[in-house]
Amino acid sequence: MKPETLGFFEKVYEVAKQIPYGRVTSYGAIAKYLGAGKSARIVGYAMNGSHGKDIPAHRVVNRKGLLTGKHHFEGTNLMQQLLENEGVEVVENQIQNLESIFWDPVKEL
Repeated sequence: MKPETLGFFEKVYEVAKQIPYGRVTSYGAIAKYLGAGKSARIVGYAMNGSHGKDIPAHRVVNRKGLLTGKHHFEGTNLMQQLLENEGVEVVENQIQNLESIFWDPVKEL
């Protein structure tokens, strides 16, 4: 990986670590906050690489609230279980009431 990509990943992790318990954000919202609005996919790659780094990657979903990264977690429904443990309602891999629990780093940080 290029050094600038690794630097971007670290910035993504710093934002993700600040997502409050019981709240979620999107790949795109993190990208936008970091001034790279078209880089939602790169944020996704960063989340995929966050295992073992104490990053709450389960709190990052796609813009529609879908658990698109769930296959990167151990076990079949670990991402959903982690979210439900925080009181987030998930139905058919989609977060319910997304707008009420959505955390936007552009507004919050």
